[in-house]
Amino acid sequence: MRDEAAKRVELVFSLFDVNGDGVIHSDDFDLMTGRVLEAADASDDGAKAAMRAAFRRYWTTLATELDANGDGVITMDEFRPFVLDPERFGPTIAEFAEALSALGDPDGDGLIERPLFVSLMTAIGFEEANIHALFDAFGPDAEDRITVAMWAAGIKDYYAPDMAGIAGDQLVAARAV
Repeated sequence: MRDEAAKRVELVFSLFDVNGDGVIHSDDFDLMTGRVLEAADASDDGAKAAMRAAFRRYWTTLATELDANGDGVITMDEFRPFVLDPERFGPTIAEFAEALSALGDPDGDGLIERPLFVSLMTAIGFEEANIHALFDAFGPDAEDRITVAMWAAGIKDYYAPDMAGIAGDQLVAARAV
């Protein structure tokens, strides 16, 4: 696993540990889902349902694949090797990427405007300066928009263990606030 990928995984774990107790459990996913859906108030019910299902699948996949002792929690040691295994986790990430990027396009024009992107990523828990750096790394158009497809691909790249120098690395870079 590349160092860049390891940093991305550690950040994702910390974000999914919404209540900060050092482990991930289903309540964390419920809290995250609520925050993201609240930020997506302009999205239709279908997009919200897809996001809810993607978060549910993310948790179910983690719990099924990793919770061998049945304690209902995922530790960082359990999370780290699994989440970057494309064969085990790729379909879950693909569903998540498609749902989140679609949530950012409530008008269905295939484009995501910066304010909604920032709102959704802030709801997940990323730092605002890093969110803006990520959006800029995607190369927005003159009207400060990126495509849904670009964001979905960027999310999938974020979870690839052999990727470095990707737009998503902006999320783990230290930024002045």
